[in-house]
Amino acid sequence: MSVALDSALELHPQVAVRPEPFGALAYHYGNRRLIFLKHPDVVRVVETLGAHESLRDTLDACGVSADRWPSFVSALTSLESSEIVRERAR
Repeated sequence: MSVALDSALELHPQVAVRPEPFGALAYHYGNRRLIFLKHPDVVRVVETLGAHESLRDTLDACGVSADRWPSFVSALTSLESSEIVRERAR
């Protein structure tokens, strides 16, 4: 399943994000997955997803240029399949 720009997402409540020089580590305490978030922009987006109405609004608020949005959709689709982020009820 692919994430859409209109998706309402949030960081999974069982995930901890630890800042690192390269970006961050995201650890899911439930499924025990460790994911490397390799860019500070991805970290900022993941950490603020729940504060915005949609992924589109989050990307805009984080100052991500529109030409980079497809790569963020791809990254967040992968993070959703790893249960790092999840769809939230609006």
